[in-house]
Amino acid sequence: MNYKEYNDYELLDYIHSCNEEANEILIYKYRPLTISIAKKMLSYCHGGVDLNDLIQEGMLGLNDAINSFREDKEANFSTYAKLCIERRIYSLVRNTRAYKNKILNESLSIEDDEENYIDPFLADNKNNPESMVEEYDYQQNIILKLEQQLTDFEKQVFELKKNDFNYKEIADILEKDVKAIDNAIQRIKIKLKNIMKQS
Repeated sequence: MNYKEYNDYELLDYIHSCNEEANEILIYKYRPLTISIAKKMLSYCHGGVDLNDLIQEGMLGLNDAINSFREDKEANFSTYAKLCIERRIYSLVRNTRAYKNKILNESLSIEDDEENYIDPFLADNKNNPESMVEEYDYQQNIILKLEQQLTDFEKQVFELKKNDFNYKEIADILEKDVKAIDNAIQRIKIKLKNIMKQS
């Protein structure tokens, strides 16, 4: 089998029919994308994480995408796979930065305004199980509605912001200027505010 001879959906059908070769082909096809994302993120890592660690994590994200993708989703597979790869890599990078940025993460953000709609969805509640239980269903529902309204670029910005990257870091990763990131976050806040008003 050659991946150029099959589209993603044909390969996914073969994979769901337990075809190992199709699985290997799809992984081979998306490996360059995974490496590219990992290379972009390498400079943001701390604590002995190297490029191979990031690539491995990205490949796990790709595997998640292969196993969880359903054709009735609104996104196409390549978009979904990219998002899953990025989420796994961003999460690993975030964990390497957690101790280094502990003081900053626990302090108040200077970017906050008096009506802050986005921070509850960016907060790290891992250390507060009670808060997680109370808010999880509500937040997941709101986030799902929000992500359906975001452009691909806004989804990337939102995912990075959720993983504690600052405006400049997001701009560097996405190769945009800081103003474009700020504009995207303002649009996300407006969309989130409208969703919350309707809920």
